[in-house]
Amino acid sequence: MRVCVVGLGGVGGYIAANFAKSGIDVTGVARGVHLEAIKQKGIEIIEDKEQWNVSMNACSQEELEGIFDVVLFCTKSYDLAKSAKAMRHHITKESVVVSLANGVNNGDILRNVLDTKVVDGAVYILSSIKEPGVIRKKGKVFATVFGGDGSEKLAQLFEQAELRYKISLDIQKDLWKKYIFIAAFANLTSYYNKSIYEVYKEHPDQTKALLEEIASLAKAKGIDIDKEVEKSLQTALSLPKDASTSMHLDFQNKKQTELEALSGYLVEEAKKYGVELPNITKIYRELVKR
Repeated sequence: MRVCVVGLGGVGGYIAANFAKSGIDVTGVARGVHLEAIKQKGIEIIEDKEQWNVSMNACSQEELEGIFDVVLFCTKSYDLAKSAKAMRHHITKESVVVSLANGVNNGDILRNVLDTKVVDGAVYILSSIKEPGVIRKKGKVFATVFGGDGSEKLAQLFEQAELRYKISLDIQKDLWKKYIFIAAFANLTSYYNKSIYEVYKEHPDQTKALLEEIASLAKAKGIDIDKEVEKSLQTALSLPKDASTSMHLDFQNKKQTELEALSGYLVEEAKKYGVELPNITKIYRELVKR
């Protein structure tokens, strides 16, 4: 089974490295100095209690050749459609594709672009590129969840790589269970320029209000995630105290952000469903200016 991981950042780099380490035929797509470092030295993973390196096939999108049985899109949400279009010639109708980008509508984006088996998925991980060729993963958290036709193929890969996974019987609910946490804290950490822990400790009422607003929108769409409000607050307290969100890091580093997937999407969907999101709307209007 030929596997391609598009995007070797914090998420894709960690997954692809574990795939390569376990003997899976995996090719990673990256660019720039990060790609060159991986080609020369392999990809290095730094975890809390161990550090390891593995050689793997890596190339630019332009250098990519052949057909792949499974493609994991680990790009940022704003690059997903473009990346999917670039992969059209590397998949067949029998290929299985999944996006692990932040957001709840990535499967729809892929279905609009690709004529193949699209699996909806999400990943839980705190990781980022520390320097070219090096991925830093914080804490013990790692889990993937996916659902839809083709999930079994993905399960085989994660099983072989000894990475935690779950095949969901209600993938939309599971996507929103992740989304409520990441969307709330991406907005708050970016707005206040603080870690997840600091945001909750310093602004507990507003943190809970944001979570409740997202849950109310999900409910309007027929998805009950009310229990995730309290769970998200507990998760915030359990993470490393300096842990933040990728959107916050992107704002800090003056990079393009996933603001539209994690904030703008909520504002637009709220209008469609007649749901009030005062806190999220206020934060979105401020962040969009930055």
